[in-house]
Amino acid sequence: MFRTALRNVLAHKARLMMTALAVLLGVAFVSGTLVFSDTVGEAVKKASAKSFKDVAVSVQATSGDAPPIPEDGQNRSTLLTDRLADQVRSLPGVAAVHANVSGRATVADKDNQPIGNDWQNVATNYQPGEGGKDSRYPVVQGRGPAAAGEIALDEATAEKGGLKLGDTVRFATDGPALHKKLVGIVHSEDPQVTAGGSLALFDTATAQKLFVHPGQYDELVVAAKPGTDEKALTAAVEKLLPKDRATATSGATLAADQAKMVEMSNQAMSKTLLVFAGIALFVGIFIIANTFTMLISQRSREIALMRAIGASRRQVVHSVLAEAGLLGLVSSVVGFALGTGIAVTMRAVLNANGAGFPDGPLVISPSAVLSALGVGVLVTVLAAWLPSRKAAKIAPVEALNTVDAAPKLRGLVVRNTIGAVVTGLGVAIMLYVSTQKTAEDMMTPMAGSALTLVGVIVLAPLLSRPLVSLTGKVTTRIFGVSGKLAKENALRNPRRTAATASALMIGLTLITGMTVVGVSGQRASDEMAAQGLTADYQVSTANFRGLDPELTKRAARLPGVQAAVPLRSAAFETDGGSGYGSITGTDLAHLDKVAGLTFVDGSLDAVRDGGVAVSRSRAEKLHWKTGETHEVGFFTGTEKKEKARLKVAAVYEDNATVGDLFGSTTLVDPHVKPLKDEKVLVKTANGPDAGLEKEIRKALGDSPLLKVQDKDALRKENAGSIDTVLNMVYGLLGMAVIIAVVGVVNTLAMSVFERTREIGMLRAIGLARSGIKQMVRLESVVISLFGAVLGIGVGIFLAWAGGKMTAASMPTYEMILPWDRLGIFLAIALVVGVLAAAWPARRAARLNMLESIGAQ
Repeated sequence: MFRTALRNVLAHKARLMMTALAVLLGVAFVSGTLVFSDTVGEAVKKASAKSFKDVAVSVQATSGDAPPIPEDGQNRSTLLTDRLADQVRSLPGVAAVHANVSGRATVADKDNQPIGNDWQNVATNYQPGEGGKDSRYPVVQGRGPAAAGEIALDEATAEKGGLKLGDTVRFATDGPALHKKLVGIVHSEDPQVTAGGSLALFDTATAQKLFVHPGQYDELVVAAKPGTDEKALTAAVEKLLPKDRATATSGATLAADQAKMVEMSNQAMSKTLLVFAGIALFVGIFIIANTFTMLISQRSREIALMRAIGASRRQVVHSVLAEAGLLGLVSSVVGFALGTGIAVTMRAVLNANGAGFPDGPLVISPSAVLSALGVGVLVTVLAAWLPSRKAAKIAPVEALNTVDAAPKLRGLVVRNTIGAVVTGLGVAIMLYVSTQKTAEDMMTPMAGSALTLVGVIVLAPLLSRPLVSLTGKVTTRIFGVSGKLAKENALRNPRRTAATASALMIGLTLITGMTVVGVSGQRASDEMAAQGLTADYQVSTANFRGLDPELTKRAARLPGVQAAVPLRSAAFETDGGSGYGSITGTDLAHLDKVAGLTFVDGSLDAVRDGGVAVSRSRAEKLHWKTGETHEVGFFTGTEKKEKARLKVAAVYEDNATVGDLFGSTTLVDPHVKPLKDEKVLVKTANGPDAGLEKEIRKALGDSPLLKVQDKDALRKENAGSIDTVLNMVYGLLGMAVIIAVVGVVNTLAMSVFERTREIGMLRAIGLARSGIKQMVRLESVVISLFGAVLGIGVGIFLAWAGGKMTAASMPTYEMILPWDRLGIFLAIALVVGVLAAAWPARRAARLNMLESIGAQ
């Protein structure tokens, strides 16, 4: 029976090619994901380990017990001083101590645009050792910084900014732009820098002035002499530290923790990609099952003959499964090779777009090979299991038939009943989800979506008749006999039509659902961004650290500026810990110029008299009413909270500009340390003006971190992030759609083979070759449009139900149907139908009339 299975695979190479392609693409997706994540993960681990190579002990101040930030808010204080560094240096076994100052500095390019992401833009002190060089940062050009007006950058940052030795570098740490002379370009293997960030080096005194206080450091890195016990040295260092005020960690522990973090991050990315790979393989199951069902139907006489000469049912099942296993194994091997190429390409493309993955060799682990091959073979065998059982039921007497009989169609009563139950359960769950006012539980909507989708797939044969018939009326009216034949062919075997269309339906359901939710969320986000905003500009910083209030006052004095209103916030806990919130402190005298407020109760004047205003939704949640006074505890960064009493003077309609609660700056300022303006709303006399925007930037320090945005810029910023996510989803789900196209091609090609005699008869009674081609093309289009209509319909329903839950956390959310994109999806399905039919239609039209009539 194994030889029979091998012979069948070799005998039906052309028929199984498309099925093999479906398995191949799915396995390529899985293997590409595994190889990519292993390769990148190993490269990042090695880079991280290398950064800890000379670290025996790391000493850091405990942030929770460090002295409070000074009132001026300029720099943080630490417990790591020159005195402590000297004590550590004197310990036996210590070879050297690097006293590091750490901060963030964002460098501007020639167009004053920030280079890198702020959270990856590393700034530290250059510490020359023997030979006047810092071994951590090999100098490529020039020298290390040695004076207050000097700076050194890493190679990539200098190249991105177009900066050369001697140029003036513009950068920002946490305020106005600063300027220093570029005296050196260095090489860095810091994982943050290689991952797309930047490195700025200063002399120690300058770094301390920028980020901490003179004589203080963020970290003491201890290097050990050869043969020194790392654990013993860590314990010795720990004895020198103030109790519960600083920690000493061994280099081995730091490297292990870093590797663990990298692994967790890598797993998160891999799981996301594997979900889409699973969708692609799920789509492939329909194609594999469809192919083997048709093959068994075509080989029914052959199987009956095997049964007549003594083959048992179990042997027939094993033969079909062995055939599927061989197909899955060969396809998986080729798919793994393709996936490896995808992993290499993906890494190169992402690096070209600024991902900054560290260099490293390609990693192909045994687990990745076994997982990819195992998944490919298992999916193929499972998909062929039901067709194999059908093959085993073929009676030996069928070998005596001299005429090919049409395959018997089984009833759909049981299938329709199961489908109705599953669909009903899924729809019921999604209707329940639509009533929820919180988005915390994601498992319920995911389960409801899966059940709804599976239920519709099971019901697809039942749904195919009315939908295909309706489409068939259009094709018949336009294309005549060819259109009518196409409709009848699609309806001839509803199970096959449904299985073919379902593969396309799955991809379009997910794409449609994500599109509707994304577009609706984008519209809601736009409305929230501009909700109640009457200012011409919103000023903020890219690093979310805020602006110096003095700069805000400077902007308010500019000619043409009517008002510059600061927004700063403080978090609090209500009396008894029953609720939490945040209050916005603002300039109440000019707030009405930059924010459109609608008061339900009370007024802005009442708030100016010393009260606070609460949004209607927050007032309902906290059960606060106008005239009441409530005690709250403002968070200070320690367990102790600063008590205050808030008098509710007004209630207003929800407004994203001022948040849930606002009052005067004098009320909020004592609880904000350091004192910074999170946003500044600017109202001008004559509306947005490029010249005035430039003056505002100049007044606020012209930092590369500064964001001066009008309403259109705010909308574009929100739209850009959502479009990026949607484009990524389209790309990942595109694989599933490609596999679905393969399924349509496969079904049509085998359908043409199955109907060889019928096509010959049609040619004999006068149907031209062009008519045959048109018939096959229209059948393909009908099946594709059926799958597209089902997919778009289910996708819209799931987006509606899930969107109801989203509206709970986003009050401005309202489902928007993007008809232009939905029209594109239908057009894509139409194109899929035409392209998928190209080869089968050509093959059908070229069949010899007489040979086809005589075919058995």
